[in-house]
Parts: sequence; structure tokens; C-alpha cells
Amino acid sequence: MEMSANARTTTGGVAPILVLLLLGSPALAQNPKPKDNYLKNIELCSGSGRTSPEARIDGCTALIDAGEGKTTTLAVAYNNRGNAYTAKEDYDRAIQDFDRSIRLNRTYTKPFNNRGVAYLRKGEYDLAINAFDEAIKLNPNYGGAFANRAGAYLKKHEYDRAARDYDEAIRLDPNLGVVWNGRCWTRAILGALQAALEDCNKALQSGSNDAATYDSRGLIYLKMGQFGAAIDDYNSALRFDPKLASALYGRGLAKLKQGDKAGSDSDISAAKTIQAEIGDDFTCYGAW
Repeated sequence: MEMSANARTTTGGVAPILVLLLLGSPALAQNPKPKDNYLKNIELCSGSGRTSPEARIDGCTALIDAGEGKTTTLAVAYNNRGNAYTAKEDYDRAIQDFDRSIRLNRTYTKPFNNRGVAYLRKGEYDLAINAFDEAIKLNPNYGGAFANRAGAYLKKHEYDRAARDYDEAIRLDPNLGVVWNGRCWTRAILGALQAALEDCNKALQSGSNDAATYDSRGLIYLKMGQFGAAIDDYNSALRFDPKLASALYGRGLAKLKQGDKAGSDSDISAAKTIQAEIGDDFTCYGAW
């Protein structure tokens, strides 16, 4: 299982791999009686269906504590338990598990990527980039790691580097869910507005109807001076996420440009309550 980090903030099934590894263990071959328990723990650890993080942790812990699998099996179990801890926002435990996974199998790329995601969500962007660098070194065709590294560069306001990584992620895996909106947002900040608009439209056409994509397109329209369209997209973003500070602030700017000072003041005040430095962000975006 691998994770992605939408910078405006997946999973890939590993159950078949884990099943083969565990069912091939000598202990299970000699004594098939525990087979049902093993299969249940495999199902839980791999996150099949709508398994809660707590259940995933329990399943992976049972597999780890049994101590009967190969090192490659344990590496997968530690990686998956790390993902469950990340889902619970327990990033330190997640990183510990990704470290263990890496020690067990230095050629397993997913824990490098997932460790980067945990660092990214902790706000430790340089460590995140280092982890994504390692994942990419192991697998230069790892589109998800390029997309995640782009997200880390965005957080560091290194927009040119982010744009290059999104380009590579799209070249490698154009079906990744976050890449079109990620590149749209990056291009919008860099001022490549028409190209950004095409990326956002592609994201929406691909089914990414979410707050982040509408928020990105709202920024494009704001910078294009199409304030009515910007307000419409910010309204859509806020229907998905009523506390999205960037959408509130952007809508406030668009309302101000349309002469609605009261509406503008209300939105900007609400945005700053959620994220005090949001005005500085928009200055970096070149939107004000």
C-alpha cells in the first residue's frame, strides 16, 4: 500500500502480495490450522474494504508479532501499519514503522514514499523531499513519488521545481488523482494561466470534483480578472469544505473587486480566523 499527499491537503492494493508471501511461510505450510486467522489478519493489514485504521493496526501487529513470515512479508506489514498510523495522524509512529520496513527490505520503494508523506504532513518538508528522492532513486518511474515531492516543493514555495515534478508525474502516470490539480495550482501561481486552466478543467473532467480543484480554478479566474467566475468556483470549493481558508480569502478578494466590501470583509475575516497568514500566501501567489 502506498500513500499520496495532495499538496492542497493512495492506495494501491497489496493484499495479493501479502497473501502469497504469508501462505508460502514454512510455519503455515506445516500447520494449516491458523490459515483462517492469517487470512483475516492479511485482509485487515492490507486495508481491504473500509477497514478502520485501528483494525488495520491490529491486523498488521498480529502478523508482525507472529514472527513467522519472511523479511519481505514483515516489510509489507510494517509499511501498511505505518500507513494506518498516518491515517490516524500519528506520524511519529508511522515513521518508525516505515523505518523498520526499509531496514527489512532496502529495495521496497513504498515505505520510502510513505515516510515522505508522513514527514510532509508533519511539516518537515526537507525530510519529506529526502524520502521522496530515495523512492525515486530506487524507481525512476514512480509517478506517485514525483507527485508527492512536487507537493513538498509547493510547501517550500519552490514552484518551478514543483512544476517540473508534476510534469514528470503526469508523463509517468497521467491517471494519478492529484497531479492535474497539483500542476494547475502550480501553474496558476507561476502565472501560466491558460495552461493552468486547461489542467484544472482536465482534473474536473476526470472526476476530481473536490474543494482543491475548484479552489485552484478560482485562483486562475481571480488572476484573469474574471471575478464572477472566480466567485462561482470559490462557492463550489466552499460547498465541499466550508472552512477552506484560501477559498474564503480568494472569494473575499473577488467580491472586493466587484464592489462588495461588506461581503469581502466578512470572507477575509473568516479566512484569517482559520489561517492567520493567508494574506501573505496570496501575496506569494501574485493575486493581490
